[in-house]
Amino acid sequence: MKKVDVILGLQWGDEGKGKVVDVLTPNYDVVARFQGGPNAGHTLEFNGEKYVLRSIPSGIFQGGKANVIGGGVVLDAILFRKEAEELAKSGHDLTKQLSLSKKAHLILPTHRVLDAAYEAAKGSAKIGTTGKGIGPTYTDKISRNGMRVGDLLSPNFKAIYAAAKARHEAILKSLNYDYNIDELEQEWFEAVEFLKQFNIIDSEFFVNNALKADKSVLAEGAQGTLLDVDFGSYPFVTSSNTVCAGACTGLGIAPNRIGEVFGIFKAYCTRVGSGPFPTELFDETGATLRRIGHEFGAVTGRERRCGWLDLVALKYSIMINGVTQLIMMKSDVMNDFETVRVATSYKVNGVETTEFPYSIEEHVEPVYTDFEGWQCDLRACRTYEEFPEAFKRYVDFIEQETGVPVKIISVGPDRDETVMR
Repeated sequence: MKKVDVILGLQWGDEGKGKVVDVLTPNYDVVARFQGGPNAGHTLEFNGEKYVLRSIPSGIFQGGKANVIGGGVVLDAILFRKEAEELAKSGHDLTKQLSLSKKAHLILPTHRVLDAAYEAAKGSAKIGTTGKGIGPTYTDKISRNGMRVGDLLSPNFKAIYAAAKARHEAILKSLNYDYNIDELEQEWFEAVEFLKQFNIIDSEFFVNNALKADKSVLAEGAQGTLLDVDFGSYPFVTSSNTVCAGACTGLGIAPNRIGEVFGIFKAYCTRVGSGPFPTELFDETGATLRRIGHEFGAVTGRERRCGWLDLVALKYSIMINGVTQLIMMKSDVMNDFETVRVATSYKVNGVETTEFPYSIEEHVEPVYTDFEGWQCDLRACRTYEEFPEAFKRYVDFIEQETGVPVKIISVGPDRDETVMR
């Protein structure tokens, strides 16, 4: 029986998962998103076109593949409809390829308002959410008050919605937050009808039956390990389990069904929103990484904070996920740097450690190892042998430190700008 391969981010998200899923999809029969919501955008570029996927699995562009939105995902019907209609305009009909789990939770119009109200109430202690209603939706899920995609098929759907809305309105009243959702609500009900044209399935049976039928399955995660609600830089995290274990709970597959775990990381680090970032650069080097790397959020457009590669955090993520293969993105962004730095340990309150600490606030000081920059254009390379020796030394060091092979190296945003080892 086949196993599920998992692909996920090892940093604070934005590692380039969408491109890699698109590159790997020809090897799989099924691609399934297992957690997260439309706060995460996966950007793909090929044939001169650029696409940003928020909820739809990145395997949608490889014809004939089954794509599944799993039960661990939270779905905004309005944003999903816009995304699907944009793809339909470009010639990608999703209705034959895409199925939705009955157990995926729905983001309601009042969830978006609650998100904004909660952030406003925090004042200076803001988390830096995308305002898409993700957190309140997961809160309702955990408190057993959520609405699920399967509820759309219930004759009591309107009553279920009305009860959820009334509960949210009572909270908003207590927060003294002004809002008007009339227009948004009308758009949401229209979008919900649009959802019904897709296959609404028991995705846990679909995925497990695919494995029994000897079909290959790729589980796609959103955000990154360091944003995991349990193991990330809490409280500056997302509301779901972004780690490999999330594929089990989000898709309904047993732990012994996990096969390869592909861990994606950038050759440097970025972060969006608030929260600690030990290797963050506030100088011209950080600005150069942002400019050359086009480091702006695919969904929000917000500037990403940039810094050097953090091996303490990377090794922690590899351990948590059981990563078997590494995939390095955006190596080409540092083409012209004379020196490239890597954090190999931290000094925490003056004591050096290679373990990722409970709290990574201001008292964490990164200890760096410096490398000679490769100072040439990696985008022209299509085989590992073509890479300059300085770059190979950088890759070799990462492999030695992590104990995991770097199997894929991305040297540009296009599907073809990928070197396989």
